[in-house]
Amino acid sequence: MLTMRFSSLLALPGTIAAAILGLSLAPQPGCATPGQDIDLQVGIVQRFGRQPSDVLMLQAQPGDRLTIRFQTGDKAQAWSGATAQLAIVQQALPTPQIEERVVLATHRSYESAEDEANRWRAEGIPVEIAQPKRWQVWAKRDVYHTPLLRRLLLQSLQGRGIQTAFVDTQVLQKRPKVVLEMNGQRVAQEQLQISSAKGIIKVVSQRTDDPPKPKTPPERVERLYYGNLRLQPNAYGTYTLVNQVPLETYLRGVVPHEIGSTTTPSVLETQAILARTYALRNLRRFAIDDYQLCADTQCQVYYGLTGITPATDRAIAATRGKVLTYQNELVDAVYSAATGGVTAAFNDVWHGPSRPYLRPIIDSVAAKWDLSQQSLANEQNFRQFVQQKQGFNEDDQKWFRWRYDSSLSELNQELREYLKSLKSPLANFKTIQGMEVLQRSPAGRVQILRVTTDQGAVDLEKDNILIAFYAPASLLFYMDPLYDAQKKLTGYAFIGGGLGHGVGLSQSGSYRLGKLGWNSDRILSFYYPGTQVQSVNNSLVFWRDPANLQPPEPQM
Repeated sequence: MLTMRFSSLLALPGTIAAAILGLSLAPQPGCATPGQDIDLQVGIVQRFGRQPSDVLMLQAQPGDRLTIRFQTGDKAQAWSGATAQLAIVQQALPTPQIEERVVLATHRSYESAEDEANRWRAEGIPVEIAQPKRWQVWAKRDVYHTPLLRRLLLQSLQGRGIQTAFVDTQVLQKRPKVVLEMNGQRVAQEQLQISSAKGIIKVVSQRTDDPPKPKTPPERVERLYYGNLRLQPNAYGTYTLVNQVPLETYLRGVVPHEIGSTTTPSVLETQAILARTYALRNLRRFAIDDYQLCADTQCQVYYGLTGITPATDRAIAATRGKVLTYQNELVDAVYSAATGGVTAAFNDVWHGPSRPYLRPIIDSVAAKWDLSQQSLANEQNFRQFVQQKQGFNEDDQKWFRWRYDSSLSELNQELREYLKSLKSPLANFKTIQGMEVLQRSPAGRVQILRVTTDQGAVDLEKDNILIAFYAPASLLFYMDPLYDAQKKLTGYAFIGGGLGHGVGLSQSGSYRLGKLGWNSDRILSFYYPGTQVQSVNNSLVFWRDPANLQPPEPQM
């Protein structure tokens, strides 16, 4: 079983830790003690170069200078200046190159992708988890490194009746290259180390929609980051700008953007503990690209030193080194904006081993509903539950209840794009003929949504439903068909509650608990029953591989 404790993580040289975890970890001396900091590697610009117009401006603080180090052949170079620009040029290849990988599965979330990866490993197929856009499980590229091996694998899977895997093939005529411009000098480089004497660097980016929208100018985004930056290639033919930042400083850029700063101190402290726990438990997410965490909602929103507030800084300082644990292991500290009145179990949304502390909780301090007597797996009970709009912790919040109508043409287009991304043979269907919830969890989350088209039926499971269709803001919904005057189906109304996965803490619900005078320990115990708040110490396990797998020899 792969288990890492804080003491072993911090005491190991970085290269050894990387070998164990498949991660790039900054070496830290000594043992873990309460409040000790640890460097994180956060991808703040994940796919630089996806658009030919991508540009990054780097700026030192007034009176400071940037230092950018890189290698030219066997010669190390260092350029210094107040500003630098990183731009993209498309470099033509001498001959077209074929780039391909075997995609075994596609998921909305890392949690389900990791469980899928563990299942493939148990069958003897080495895999890696990637995020070119959505999370995917790839057959390990350095094992299946020839077209023959990739096609033998695919044929083997198809022979076993597995139709979801496919070979993703791209023929490349050119590749994006990064050009560094500084003090009138230009050089093409793939890896850069960026630092400043004061340790604060402004990054100005031009964000373009993907795909670009006609006549829509790029959005200019300016953010300050503490620590060093690193530009490096990733697994998708583009580049990632990585921020190396101490954990407690990282939290300064997370907490105000995840929870705000105007709620009570106890709620801010709750969020700080969860954000710290989440970061330390999830260091393995981007092993394929040699960093640890991202800076958006696929991890935690992180804006560096931009938008920090005194209130959230006080909460981070007050909880320094504190994490949430279950049986001496860091919990999966997931949280969402709103639950809709009932939290979801881990397995209501994702695949994988259950987490005993992530179970359905009625999000109310009053006895509003008894799940043991009125299961929300029952459609009639569920509709009755959604009609209740008072007495819940979130009932004064925007996302507590909602209704969104989608036309048939919108639903057709959304499903068609989803099926195309999976290379599904049903992607050429003409129209949806009907939609039906086949299964709900006891907490009401849709588990299987059947969509019947003129070409056949598609069963969407758990949070993949939210990939396929835009309208539902969570899996806590029911549907009503919409008809025109001639009784012809024109679309569906999605009626439900909550925003996001709904597992663990409701940020909206915690606002009310804070106003009631609950401290952070009590709030955490409400949403994560059976857990304890501890300071970081040598005995804590931050992540244990739940699969306990030793992969056999790879199969073809």
